[in-house]
Amino acid sequence: MSAPVASRAIRRGLAAALCAALFAVLTALVAARHGSPYPLDESVHRWSVRHRPAGAVALARGVTATGTGPVPYLCAVTAGLIAGWGRGTWGRLLTAAGALGFLLLAQGLRYAVLYGVARPRPPVADRVTHASGFSFPSGHTATSALVAGLLAWAVWRAAASPATARLCWALFACWAVTVGLTRVYLGVHWPTDVLGGWLYALTWLAAAMTVDAWLGRGCVAGTGQSASRQSAGSAGSAISAVATVRKPRRA
Repeated sequence: MSAPVASRAIRRGLAAALCAALFAVLTALVAARHGSPYPLDESVHRWSVRHRPAGAVALARGVTATGTGPVPYLCAVTAGLIAGWGRGTWGRLLTAAGALGFLLLAQGLRYAVLYGVARPRPPVADRVTHASGFSFPSGHTATSALVAGLLAWAVWRAAASPATARLCWALFACWAVTVGLTRVYLGVHWPTDVLGGWLYALTWLAAAMTVDAWLGRGCVAGTGQSASRQSAGSAGSAISAVATVRKPRRA
C-alpha cells in the first residue's frame, strides 16, 4: 500500500473511531438515566410542541415519511446501480446488492442498540405522527443519513463534473438533516435520539471509507473516478460496493 493511501486510511479510521466513541458516550449517557430525557431534550421538545402550524406539520410529515418504508431501500439499490455503471449487468447487480447489504447490516445492528437501550419515546399526547417502538437511536435519522452517504458515493462515481457532485451532496445532506429534525418537531423523538442516529450513521460511513482506503481504492478527486472503475475485479465487486461509501478529496 502506498504512503498516500495509507495516510488516507489512517485519517478515515480516526474519523470512524471518533464517531464511534462519541456514539458510545452518548449511548452511555442515555442509558445512565434509564432513558429519561435531559433538560435540553425537554426544552427543545416543548418548543416544538408550541410551534406547530398546520402547514408546517403537513410538510414535516411528508419529509419524515421518506426516511422509512421502501424509499430508503430503493434509493440504496438505485445508488448501487448508478455506481456500477460501466461494469456490465452482473457488475451493476453486484454493486447494487452490496449497497443494499451495507444498509441492511447497519439497520440490523441499530436494532440491537435500540432494544438494548430501550429508551421510551416522548409522551403520546405530544406526538403528531405515528411512531412505535423504542426511541434511541432514531431510525429515520440513521436510515436517511446512511442512504445519503450511499447516494453521495454513487454520484461521486457517476457525476460528469465536480460541481454537479457537490450540488448533489449538498442536497443529500440537507435531506438527511431535515428528516432528523422532523422527528423532533413531530414529537416522536428526543433531540439526543436524533444526534445518536447521526453519529451512528457517520460511524458506519467513516468505517466503510476506511475499509475502502485499505483495499487500495481510495483516490484523489480528479483521478479517482477512472482509477476506481478500472480497479474493480469481478471477485471483489460486492465487497468493494459495501466499502466504497465515501466523499472525494481535493487534489
